[in-house]
Amino acid sequence: MGQFFSDNVEKALQYIYYENKGYARHGQEGFQLLTDASAAGDGDATCILARCLSGPQYVWKGFGFPEESDEKVEALYRLAVEQGSAIGMLVAIRSGVLSVGLERKAPITLQEAFDRVLKNAAGGDAFSQYVIGNSYFWWDFLRIQQKSAEDFPSREAFKAYLKENITQCEDWFWKAFRGGIYLAGNNLYNYYLNGDEDIVAPQPDKARDIYKIGAEMGYPVHQIICAQNSEQAGQMEESRKWYRKAAENGYPNAWYQVATWYEKGIGGPADMAEAVYCYKQSAESNETGGLNVLAEYYFYGRNGFPKDPARAFRYCQKAMDLGSTYNRPIMARCNLEGWGTPVDYAEAYTMASKSSSWSNGAESCYVLGRIYCDGLGKPEDIGKGVEFLRQISDHHPEAQEELKKYKKGLFGGWKRR
Repeated sequence: MGQFFSDNVEKALQYIYYENKGYARHGQEGFQLLTDASAAGDGDATCILARCLSGPQYVWKGFGFPEESDEKVEALYRLAVEQGSAIGMLVAIRSGVLSVGLERKAPITLQEAFDRVLKNAAGGDAFSQYVIGNSYFWWDFLRIQQKSAEDFPSREAFKAYLKENITQCEDWFWKAFRGGIYLAGNNLYNYYLNGDEDIVAPQPDKARDIYKIGAEMGYPVHQIICAQNSEQAGQMEESRKWYRKAAENGYPNAWYQVATWYEKGIGGPADMAEAVYCYKQSAESNETGGLNVLAEYYFYGRNGFPKDPARAFRYCQKAMDLGSTYNRPIMARCNLEGWGTPVDYAEAYTMASKSSSWSNGAESCYVLGRIYCDGLGKPEDIGKGVEFLRQISDHHPEAQEELKKYKKGLFGGWKRR
C-alpha cells in the first residue's frame, strides 16, 4: 500500500500526472495499471480511470487515451462510489453523478470522504489537493457541509460563509499546480480572471501570469498557450521558443510547427538543418505533418535526402494509417511504378482520382495521364491522357517526355507517333 492510495494507483498518478509534467513516456503504462486495479475492485483506480476516459479536458491529450461515452464514464464513477472511494465520491459530485440514492449506497458518508481526501491533500498528494480545490471552487462544500442560505441569519452572513470557503481553493490549486496537476493552473487562471460572482473579486493581473508560470514549470499545454499568445502578439522569437519547448515535452504536432518556422525563418533565422531535425522528430513522434514532409523529401530527393521513392511510400502509408490523405499523389505514383509496393493500377487510379490539386497534384495528373494513354487498368483514351499530361508539362519533365510519344492526327485527335 502506498502513502495515499494503493501502489498501482500511486504509480499511475506518477506516470499520468506527476512525472516530468507531461511527458507521454509512461502514460499508457499508467492507464493499464488503473485498468487492472479497477477490475480488482480498487475504487480510487476506477475514479481516476473514469477521468482518463473523459477526454482531453480532464487529462493531457498527448497520452492518446480513448474517449468513452458519457454513459460509460458515469457508470465508472458510480462504481467508484460503490467501491468505497473517497476521492470517487468528491469527483462524482463534480460530475453530477452522485445522486441521493447513490450516496446512500456508499460505504462512507460524504463528510467522511471529504475528510479522507483532505488528509491526503494536507499530506502532500497533488491529485487530492486538486480535488479539494475543486470542492471549494465549484461550491461542492455546500452539499458536503449540508448548508444552504436558509441556515444563515442574513444574506451578508451567507456571502461571508461562501467567501471563506471559496477562497480556500486558491491555496489548494497552487499546491496541486506545483505538484504536477496542470489542470489546477487552468482553474487558477479562471479564478483570478473571473472571480466568483459578487463574492470574490477578479484579479486579472494574477491571471495573466498563470500560463507563463506553468510553461516555465514544464507543462507542455501551457507552453503551447504561451507560444500561441506570443504569436498573436507578434512576438515571434518568443513564440518559436515556446513551440520548441512544447515539442521537446511531447506536445502533439509541435515538432511539425516549429520545423516549418525554422524552414521559413519565422521567429529567427532560417535554419534548414534544424528544420530537418525537427521534421524527423515529428515523424518519429508519429505526427502526420513530419511523415508527409519526409515522404516528399525522399520522393523528390530534396534537402540533402537521397531520392528513394520506396522509402517515401512507407512514410506516406504510415501517415495515411494515422488519418492523413495529403500524399495520395505520391502513393498513386508508387502504385503505378511498383515503388515500395507491388504494381496496382486500380489503386493508383483511386489514389490519383481522390487527390487534391494542392498536394503534389502534378503526380496525380501524371498517373492519370499514363493510365489513360497506356490503358493501364482502364480503357485506353489517349486524348484524355494527354490532357492530364499537358496540365503539368511546363514543370514536370517526365510528363514532357511522355507527351513526345503523341501527336495530333489529321482531324485533331491525339495518337501515338
